[in-house]
Amino acid sequence: MASHLAAAMGLIAVSLVGGMLGYEHYEHLAWRDAFVNTAMLLGGMGPVDALHTNGGKVFAGIFALYAGGVFLVVGGVLLTPLIHRILHRLHWEDEIRRADRGIV
Repeated sequence: MASHLAAAMGLIAVSLVGGMLGYEHYEHLAWRDAFVNTAMLLGGMGPVDALHTNGGKVFAGIFALYAGGVFLVVGGVLLTPLIHRILHRLHWEDEIRRADRGIV
């Protein structure tokens, strides 16, 4: 689970830096404001500051779509080891193998 947690944290960190750079470039926000906006989007909440430039609005829309995908991917990455362990506990693989061989 530690490797899955590390992968999820890495994806979040890269996404956070990318979002901050975009907000700083297009909306000319200070790094703290860019951090808050990016973190809120990655967390599924939405932006905090009003958008003033056309480039900033386009960036925020694209980043919001990206952040929704990241939210789902991180959830999947974090839940995969747990679901895999549960399936082992329930001997799910044994039942599938028996069904493939025609044994019920």
